[in-house]
Amino acid sequence: MAVKERVGFVVSDKMDKTVVVAVENRSPHPKYGKIVVNTKRYKAHDEQNQCKEGDRVRIQETRPLSRTKRWAVIEILNSASEA
Repeated sequence: MAVKERVGFVVSDKMDKTVVVAVENRSPHPKYGKIVVNTKRYKAHDEQNQCKEGDRVRIQETRPLSRTKRWAVIEILNSASEA
């Protein structure tokens, strides 16, 4: 089975070893064809507390780490401080 991965932006880094990542899904409306943007927020494990708000990160599905945390940050693609 393939491992699920998503790319999104860190919207909150206030928790210890946890970040909230917002992932945008852009898809055309089935009837009208307009591009609709759906945003889903995932809580992801960040072991070294490296991620900062605004970073673009890749997350990967993992075993349940807490009641709501099922994802882990595998790499930081763009840092907010670079942009």
